[in-house]
Amino acid sequence: MSERERTKVHVIPHTHWDREWYFTTSRSKVYLVKHVKEVLNALENIEGFHYYLLDAQGSLLDDYIRWCPEDEERIRNLVSAKRLMTGPWYTQTDQLVISSESMVRNLYYGTETARKYGHAMKVGYVPDAFGQSAQMPQIYREFGIERFLFWRGVSDNTNPRTEFTWEGSDGSQVFAVQMPFGYYYGGNIPEDAEDLQPYLEKQIGALENKASTRHIYFPNGFDQAPIRLNLPQLIERFNELDDKREYVMNEPERFMAEIEADSHDLPVLRGELMEAKHMRIHKSIFSTRADLKQQNNQIENFIANILEPVLAISHSLGHEYPHRIVEDIWKLMFENAAHDSIGGCNSDTTNQDVAFRYKQANDIARNLLDLHMRMIASTIEQEETFAFTLFNTLPYVRGGVTEIEAYIPEESFVIRDTKGRELAYTIVDKVDQTDYVLGQHIDLNPSRKVYLPDRVYRAKLLVELQEVPAMGYTQIIFDFTQGTAPTIERRNDQHIENEFFAIVVEDNGTLTITDKTSGQTYANQMVFEDNGDDGDSYNYSPPERDLIVSSIGSKLNVTTAKTTVLEEIQLGCTLNVPADLHEREAGISSGQLPIQVQVGLRKGEQLIRFEVQVQNQVLSHRLRVLFDTGLASSLSIADQPFGVIARPTSLPEAEVWEREKWQEKPITIEAMQSYAGLNDGNRGIVVITEGVREYEIVGEKMDTIALTLFRTFGFMGKENLVYRPGRASGEKIVATPDAQLLGKLNFSFALYIHHAGLDEANVAHVAREYLTPIASYQLCDFLNGRLIFAFRDEERTLPQNYSLMSFNEESNAVLSAFKKAEHRDGYIIRVFNPYLKQNAQATVQFNQSVSVERVSLAEQSLEPAQVIANKEQVITLPELTHCKLLTVLVSKSN
Repeated sequence: MSERERTKVHVIPHTHWDREWYFTTSRSKVYLVKHVKEVLNALENIEGFHYYLLDAQGSLLDDYIRWCPEDEERIRNLVSAKRLMTGPWYTQTDQLVISSESMVRNLYYGTETARKYGHAMKVGYVPDAFGQSAQMPQIYREFGIERFLFWRGVSDNTNPRTEFTWEGSDGSQVFAVQMPFGYYYGGNIPEDAEDLQPYLEKQIGALENKASTRHIYFPNGFDQAPIRLNLPQLIERFNELDDKREYVMNEPERFMAEIEADSHDLPVLRGELMEAKHMRIHKSIFSTRADLKQQNNQIENFIANILEPVLAISHSLGHEYPHRIVEDIWKLMFENAAHDSIGGCNSDTTNQDVAFRYKQANDIARNLLDLHMRMIASTIEQEETFAFTLFNTLPYVRGGVTEIEAYIPEESFVIRDTKGRELAYTIVDKVDQTDYVLGQHIDLNPSRKVYLPDRVYRAKLLVELQEVPAMGYTQIIFDFTQGTAPTIERRNDQHIENEFFAIVVEDNGTLTITDKTSGQTYANQMVFEDNGDDGDSYNYSPPERDLIVSSIGSKLNVTTAKTTVLEEIQLGCTLNVPADLHEREAGISSGQLPIQVQVGLRKGEQLIRFEVQVQNQVLSHRLRVLFDTGLASSLSIADQPFGVIARPTSLPEAEVWEREKWQEKPITIEAMQSYAGLNDGNRGIVVITEGVREYEIVGEKMDTIALTLFRTFGFMGKENLVYRPGRASGEKIVATPDAQLLGKLNFSFALYIHHAGLDEANVAHVAREYLTPIASYQLCDFLNGRLIFAFRDEERTLPQNYSLMSFNEESNAVLSAFKKAEHRDGYIIRVFNPYLKQNAQATVQFNQSVSVERVSLAEQSLEPAQVIANKEQVITLPELTHCKLLTVLVSKSN
């Protein structure tokens, strides 16, 4: 056999290092120290041990150096020589329920970390993520990564070979190689000669049957695997025993370069990689530990949508941009974004660590925002005692009813904007905190007269704003010299309305919604449906004998509250449900599931807002809320990272999966970023959420949106599920009582009904507004003290209204990020096309003369900016086709 015809087996020594799982991060880090020391010693001292892949997670080296700083130079030498491989990720992130900006920052900081040590691997290495997002080819290429090495998501009915071209939603392509039998396939190599030869024939033969070239990827490692110190000697024995093949030690970059050079006429696979025929993708992991998923989603949105833009505004006004603090916040989120961590498929102890990191990230982020809003507010020219500074972090002027938290005295007042216009408002809730607030006041300058009210209430207000400048701030003033307290009209009726909708609670517990614009009526809305969950931390799975309980027909308590800015239905019901799986099997319902709902219509808003509180008192079940659209559809629509995706509402594979022995049943439970729904080109309904990013289209006609609120279970892993036969995923002996989520659970979501196609309805813009509330800061002398830390008086030089930049009215691209650039002067603007069919573009106006350069997601220069400068302060960004993203660096002109 010629050298060219011989199979070349690339033996890749590696470990897949879960930072946490059924064990905690603390345990993992302690053992990581031992592992990395052994790897360093092997690479430096064992002849023939050329390479080692440290799971492509830069965070592992950060963890190690924190405890072993004396080894930093050793690591730099090995990484620089491309012998110890790391990056491009910071942690091995999920791709379906993590936000687009979180994925981008994970790659950004992962690449930065790896380069700090000498080299970032240019391979999209994803050994264990539960499915691959359709936008990853574009994201990879933006980071200069053109090769993709993975395991989960492709089966032989789609592609029988290991090599193919993967094309993303936007048309970007990467060269892809699958590890068809997993990253652990070569982890157990026998050493006796009589065992070794048949082992090689079987293991390598199976890989050869999958390959379209002579190159074979043979990974030697598994989860938390110790390094195989005698691997060079074993490879020598492979070559002695097997003259049909050539065995070499290698690493992913070199392997991918060699196999790509020999790959020709490859098939093209398009879109998401989510098949589970030969490997599990745990598709319903989207709703595992709903409490943690909610925290993740809220903090991700808060960082990218509010915190970073306010920090950029603050920087433009002369304050230092806190890069390292923001980096620390993101890295806490990345630790939780790792596929097991965000999946929630962990022990309860580990999930407690996850929750604590969310607490840390949230605390740092919100206090950082508070500080910078305060630094701005305290230097605005004003004499008023009560002034609130409002921050709009979207690139256009906003108005409408917004929620503000405030400390207010007992007196009545009116609210005015900077133009003197009186603003309608209502006080939703208030609590007396006089002793707490005034008892913490500090007089830094006793000579200065300070207003101290007799009583102080912590209140939640809804205020109808007129104009808040784009990417900037304005103020509203509370005037206590006049005004009467707004009233709330409370009734026992069952009807509310605003300019767009009229909503009635029917006797059977459902809502009937009338769209006033079109006259269309939607009946049977907001049906709560509870069913059993016989699954585990990886998969939802129905019991073999289930009992489904609907809120239709439940006894209701209904009241309404009506003000000038809000009309709201307050609805309560209790579902009689099985207490556990045994009762479901027997058809018994001794448990109770109390549900409280607030359905709100704000003045001038084309959204129906829902606040749901559930007192969970039963075990192993799933609660969803259903909206009947009346739109029978073969496709659902949802947002994905930097775009939109249409998915089938039924799968033909679901009819044959048992006969073909799939690892999991193909299901249409899907992921989203923030919205999902149906549209027939003329009208549509979408559900927008910051909670669990999971939905399914159900009903005989596939016309009903089912939004998952939560699901619960009692064990990390279980065997022989209806949706996942065979072995347990995870550890079946690990009980997870915390995952039953007993206690009070809260959920927020909105319904957007529109009579237009999806593109014309601007669904992505509506969703972005819903997830980007206007932030506010209250500057009052009586609050200056231990409550928020004392501030000295600052010189007041800033105007009461300020806008850093704005999009013109014709702009239809969606803003994804606005932040200070990491290592250069100027600001990063990232936009994307959110539409199914039409192109998108943005024209941006700054408050100063600027220069513009197109950069990558890595914030690296790509080429001279392809923009049209109408004048020095206005830039027109290039037009974006379907699902395309664009990042530019905007700097002051010299």
